[in-house]
Amino acid sequence: MPALYPAIDILGGKAVRLEQGDFERRKTYDSDPLEAARRWVAEGATWLHVVDLDGARDGRPVNVAHLERIAARAGVPVQFGGGLRTVAAVQDAVAAGADRVVIGTVAFTEPEVLDAMIERAGGRVRIAVDVKDGVVATAGWLTSTSLGAADAVAALRGRGAGGFIYTSVDRDGTMRGPDTQALRAVSEAAGGAPVLYSGGIGALSDLEALAQQPIEGVIVGKALYERRFSVAEARRALGEETP
Repeated sequence: MPALYPAIDILGGKAVRLEQGDFERRKTYDSDPLEAARRWVAEGATWLHVVDLDGARDGRPVNVAHLERIAARAGVPVQFGGGLRTVAAVQDAVAAGADRVVIGTVAFTEPEVLDAMIERAGGRVRIAVDVKDGVVATAGWLTSTSLGAADAVAALRGRGAGGFIYTSVDRDGTMRGPDTQALRAVSEAAGGAPVLYSGGIGALSDLEALAQQPIEGVIVGKALYERRFSVAEARRALGEETP
């Protein structure tokens, strides 16, 4: 059964949500990301997905101090990404408390750096496959490649990463439903490697549909912040056991 990963996207030191990856279309929900983390954990979250949006845009981690605070005080494992484009950046994220690191841009632009990251961090590494307008987007979703999602996953699945995170950027922040058709193709291309899904979730019925997919987890952001459902309700919809 898929696990729920509440998302905490950090921009300018605050917990925000973007719509369709557009930095100009953002809404602030918490002035301190740690408050969002504590809220989701209090509601029953067993993982947190933290994204350094400043880092993704700038090409280097900016919010590692927030990661360190969340990892130390939230009480659950943290998955962290955004601007991790060097081995040193990955090591710093792990030292700050990240249980997993999410690698996007360099997986498609500098495969030798990805290999070095995997050599150092092994199964902690998850590869982000962020798809916008039908192709993989990198550099904070600002640059497009020529790769489709399934092709990208198939090309990278033997590199030794711990799994993949597929995000439908076109649906991200819209709450208009997940892209289950593309997800099925990505899951098949992953060849049994774990896959997490993100993008477009707005109702418990979306989670119930995703619970039927062969995936490891679901990342949910705006629907939780907008109180479409609670963490406990989301976990039940996914088939997770709740306290």
